[in-house]
Amino acid sequence: QVQLVESGGGLVQAGGSLRLSCAASGRAFSTRGCGWFRQALGKEREFVGAIRGSSRYYADSVKGRFTISRDNARDTVYLQMNSLKPEDTAVYYCATLRLGSLIVTMPGLYDYWGQGTQVTISS
Repeated sequence: QVQLVESGGGLVQAGGSLRLSCAASGRAFSTRGCGWFRQALGKEREFVGAIRGSSRYYADSVKGRFTISRDNARDTVYLQMNSLKPEDTAVYYCATLRLGSLIVTMPGLYDYWGQGTQVTISS
């Protein structure tokens, strides 16, 4: 199993930046694709981005503003969020992609999830 813990959320003004961290336990973590999702109050969980091997994927709503990276030596995946907008307000979750998955945008394709971290952007 893989255990994931998100951190780095908080309250920032529109236009600001945050970096979220997803710390993992488990030796196999570095071999897993990882995704970031977010869920705003009253809305469905939404794909934000993913990293798998050398490939990175982003939702159109965040492309050019958010960047996913990972540090395998520290078993940590990051989500750098720049130019934040009020509509980015949500609980952000990291998750590990199921082995063998060929697409990355659906929550059901991920097996292990963190508890989430709140990101609030004020206007």
